[in-house]
Amino acid sequence: MSKLKKSWIIFILGTLSAFGPLSLDMYASALPDLQKDLATTASLTQLSLTSCLFGLAFGQILFGPLTDQIGRKKPTLISLLVFAFSSLGLALSPNILVFIGLRLIQGLAGSVGIVTSKAMCSDIFTGKEFAHYFYLLMAVNSIFPVIAPTIGGFFLLLGDWRLIFITLALIGIFLFFSVLNFKETLVRTDSHRIKLSTQFKQILKNPIFISFTVVSTLMTGALYAYIAGSSFMLQDIFGMSAFNFSLLYAVNGIGQVLFTWLGARLVQKYRQDHVLFGGIIFAILAAIALLITTKLPHQLAYVLIPLFLIVSLVGIGNPMGSALAIEQERNLSGTASAIIGLTQNLLGGLISPLVGLGGTHTYAPMSWIILICELLALISWYSGYYYLKRKDN
Repeated sequence: MSKLKKSWIIFILGTLSAFGPLSLDMYASALPDLQKDLATTASLTQLSLTSCLFGLAFGQILFGPLTDQIGRKKPTLISLLVFAFSSLGLALSPNILVFIGLRLIQGLAGSVGIVTSKAMCSDIFTGKEFAHYFYLLMAVNSIFPVIAPTIGGFFLLLGDWRLIFITLALIGIFLFFSVLNFKETLVRTDSHRIKLSTQFKQILKNPIFISFTVVSTLMTGALYAYIAGSSFMLQDIFGMSAFNFSLLYAVNGIGQVLFTWLGARLVQKYRQDHVLFGGIIFAILAAIALLITTKLPHQLAYVLIPLFLIVSLVGIGNPMGSALAIEQERNLSGTASAIIGLTQNLLGGLISPLVGLGGTHTYAPMSWIILICELLALISWYSGYYYLKRKDN
């Protein structure tokens, strides 16, 4: 396979894996307009976010194991058609109840692409090549949270919120015809014929998979803590304007993209688990630095570098932890991807409300949560490293 073809495949798989930010971040700035246009309440409008998140999270568990049984291509193609038509239906929604229901369907359809993109990467590539291209896939993925809000805001200048969902429908159609040219990547073995319940049991008994899944989930949990607390911290405590905060948020997001690309380079020269270890250590140091600033006079310059590193190093921890976990269960990579996706979403849901326990006058809870996540990730890394050494011996 040529390098150009590999790059095209990774671009398509990376876009498939980005259905979360595409479905959520692109229309976040349109919520007030949507509320007025559909003559509804703010709570019901926000419920449309919840319904999509529910579909994205639990759809992975529903459909991930199925892709290990029947293949990747057909479920992906069907889901892309459903995604496109549900997005079109959202653009034509007459009221908020129809909109919420279609958002659930859109989330369920999008969840298939999130699972199959990673599983297909695992099917096509192996060893260090898998780690390298998985990192590139996640680099493509990480671009969308940075650009999606800007794209959504641009479409609001051109028209109204309905234009955003028409665009999502067109993205779904583009991806459908792109995947249509792919060959089925799943090579069926005896492990693909076992019962769905047995698939979960087999994976959850693998200590290496569990260890590195926990690493990936905890480092992503630190990111969720940042997302939940940074706006209050930087605007209420440090007096940042909403515009300046959005710029800083974008800069940190770009840092995550750059560190993901850096990880793709590093795994070509060094062991995957060693690269992950380095990422965790630097994340712990950044978290300690952030915690120390809670005891210092409030100076914005003190927190900018720790926050940048905490967010950026997720670009190493999440892809590498996920890659090491999925590589242990290559024959059931759809189920493995689904488990990773669910654990990350669940932890994010648990962490977000905890960040605000101290109120808006302190960011100490956020700092402690980030540090605890990074320290637990280090402990889990040692567990995975121990079992990897035993396996190699």
